[in-house]
Amino acid sequence: MKITVIGTGYVGLVSGVCYAHLGNEVICVDKDVQKIATLKAGVIPIYEPGLKELADACMESGHLQYTTDLGEAIQEAEVVIIAVGTPPLPGGGADLQFVEAVAREIGANLNGYKVIVVKSTVPVGTNETVEEIIARHTIHAFDIASVPEFLREGTAVSDTLNPDRIVIGTKSDKAADRLSELHKPLTNQIVITDIRSAEMIKYASNAFLATKISFINEIANLCEKVGADVTEVAGGMGLDKRIGGSFLKAGIGYGGSCFPKDTKALIQIAGNVEYDFKLLKSVVEVNNHQRFGVIDKLYRALGSLQGKRIAIWGLAFKPDTDDVRESPAIEIVERLLELGAVPAVTDPIAMSNFRKLINHPSIQWSATALEAAQGADAVCLLTEWQDYIQVDLRKLEQVMARPILIDGRNAYSTKQLETGRFAYYPVGRPALNNEDIAIHEMI
Repeated sequence: MKITVIGTGYVGLVSGVCYAHLGNEVICVDKDVQKIATLKAGVIPIYEPGLKELADACMESGHLQYTTDLGEAIQEAEVVIIAVGTPPLPGGGADLQFVEAVAREIGANLNGYKVIVVKSTVPVGTNETVEEIIARHTIHAFDIASVPEFLREGTAVSDTLNPDRIVIGTKSDKAADRLSELHKPLTNQIVITDIRSAEMIKYASNAFLATKISFINEIANLCEKVGADVTEVAGGMGLDKRIGGSFLKAGIGYGGSCFPKDTKALIQIAGNVEYDFKLLKSVVEVNNHQRFGVIDKLYRALGSLQGKRIAIWGLAFKPDTDDVRESPAIEIVERLLELGAVPAVTDPIAMSNFRKLINHPSIQWSATALEAAQGADAVCLLTEWQDYIQVDLRKLEQVMARPILIDGRNAYSTKQLETGRFAYYPVGRPALNNEDIAIHEMI
């Protein structure tokens, strides 16, 4: 099948490469001349395990091309996929200017029947708007469909090639058949529904997962006060088939490009029809506060943070990505700077992206975990990279000024720490060796 993917951001590039891997003829389009030149040179501008290898193979086989010529790419396609960004507006809604601009371009360049797919995450009713815009700019027949993506950064290639389900929202049997044929190599779990329901499935799915995360974080906070262990609680909960064990890992909250944006957008969608989505508002509120538990634990361990060197391990919102959008590390580092601390930050691949957001002169940029911890009064694990989980804790203790470890992701077991002197503060689990260790050392 001949497919054109408009937009070479995270969703567009991964989707285009994976469709090409299935043997389709794929053209990925972007107006950014430099980006297309970079992609043609075999350089992938995002970090995603396995993506470069797949893209290189697809280019070599001739199934994948990159171009800035949107008109020609549209005219050559049977299926045109819109995968441009929908960044959040100040009020929480989605900015649709790029989607609408692409719709006008599609209408102006149609040369025959095509199926137009909106893969970008858009508010309910947007596909109808796209259809109206295209119709105003063409005399040719076309069908519109919503096919939302459910990929996760860090496992995006695997998620795309091994999906739990494919959702196709359309009012056209012809479009449904064509898109079902395209996706059958991936899964038999293909859901055909109306367009508005497909749009809502995407938001509802992400909002529910965000709700699970905020719920288990609230349970973790309660566990700390009553002396329970949230990892044991979550394990017991997850064995219930009605609940399931996924997304029940307590920590410092969700981040990234999807959950924060989509939860706020769904609240906005509800507000537009005069519905007060109280539950989801609380989910967002809980998540916003959860990251500052790291600061509270630092206060418990050190008292004043003025002049204290605090090692920050991990800047990406999750491991196996260089994405720092909505990362809890942003607000934590900003708060440390406000309190007069000296953050020593490190991340295997997200340093440059983080530096674009925060480049304060007090920040110490460190190449490795142990370098960041050198002379530190505390280490805060914010992203559970394997490099950090597997660090030699004996060496860590030796290089630190004070053996204080704040584990924002519950990455370490008590067994790992029981032979050392660390004052260990996890999330929702009993602390270890924290009987005023820092206060005693300061005295």
